[in-house]
Amino acid sequence: MWVGVALIVLGLDFGGIPYAYARYAAICTQSAHLCNDSGLLTPEGFRMLQEFGLSRGFYAAYVGVGIQTVVTLVFFVIAAVIFARRSDDGMALFTSFTLLIFGGAAVAGTMYYLAEAHPAFWFPVNLLNYIGQVCFGAFFYLFPDGRFVPRWTRWLAAASLLLFIPEVFFPASPVTTVTGPLFWGFLATLIFAQVYRYRITSSRSQRQQTKWVVFGVATALVGFMAVILLVVSVPALREAGPFGMMLFQTLVYAFILLIPLSIGVAILCSRLYDIDVLINRTLVYGALTAALVGLYFGAIVLLQRLFVALTDERSTLAVVVSTLVIAAWFYPLRRRVQGFVDHRFYRKKYDAAKTLEAFSAKLRDEPDLRALNTELVDVVAKTMQPVHASVWLRTDHNEEGKRSGKSR
Repeated sequence: MWVGVALIVLGLDFGGIPYAYARYAAICTQSAHLCNDSGLLTPEGFRMLQEFGLSRGFYAAYVGVGIQTVVTLVFFVIAAVIFARRSDDGMALFTSFTLLIFGGAAVAGTMYYLAEAHPAFWFPVNLLNYIGQVCFGAFFYLFPDGRFVPRWTRWLAAASLLLFIPEVFFPASPVTTVTGPLFWGFLATLIFAQVYRYRITSSRSQRQQTKWVVFGVATALVGFMAVILLVVSVPALREAGPFGMMLFQTLVYAFILLIPLSIGVAILCSRLYDIDVLINRTLVYGALTAALVGLYFGAIVLLQRLFVALTDERSTLAVVVSTLVIAAWFYPLRRRVQGFVDHRFYRKKYDAAKTLEAFSAKLRDEPDLRALNTELVDVVAKTMQPVHASVWLRTDHNEEGKRSGKSR
């Protein structure tokens, strides 16, 4: 069954490649607004490509075919690996089907252009899209052990069967104005289900798997929203024509790929990688980047206004000074952000580090060996929390040693 579905999805996407290429290689004759919203080439955009020595075929191959095909293949490869290695596990098998259909029919793929050219394919293409979206939602109700937790979420999964019908099969229907807000409520229930499962019923290994999936999906959503916000707030990107569209597509689909990659790691090899370290680094450097960007542009604006007030003209010195200020602030700000993240999200590790620092200071000043032995056992008990901790001191090379401290 899996092989059959894979052949159908890949076959439809392969059949849509020529039509996708033809659509994006053509010159759009509608209004510039409609053409830009669809990512199609306008006469002005075509001239911009020619100025850089690029052809319409390159644009069509990149935007219309290349990126979407790469995304589909990544979803397919991860689904195939999960199927080959964990097909005896029901949840892994369901995940494999979900990634296969969602990646090839719902979030990416070129089969829609085939349906536009040949209406006979309209229903199977939209049916695959519908199945992919429903299964992807159900995945978050079931992951990681394949059970509905809480049990009443099974009724929400059943309700999602109705939620996606207007959006997929009747996109122009007035009903979609109602399903829009319901969709955000549906997303809220998915988050609640994962948080509830993580805190109440998940084992330690299942929590690691949940961290991988939530990290990948959350990063993808935040990155996607950041790209949208960047395009909306920076007019130059909207006016960049085909180059802006290529950059937009690349960033959006790059973030989307984090979803199958994180799911694949969670199911196949979550124990091989410490997700906490990755989350920590992402929080630190994500917050650091946002803070530095805000400081940089804020400093430029303030300094430019100052120069205008003093000299009645702008100066490039504002950019130079802002750059030097950001360079000087990088390491102090990174330490502050790291301390905040450790203190807020990794309290146990933060307390352990503080305990070790205090012990190191006492180690330099404490002359009493017995007191140090007792302190050492206390530090080990607080930071590592073992069942049993002891200290042995060798008084002579010919003796086995002597126990001087013990803690349970």
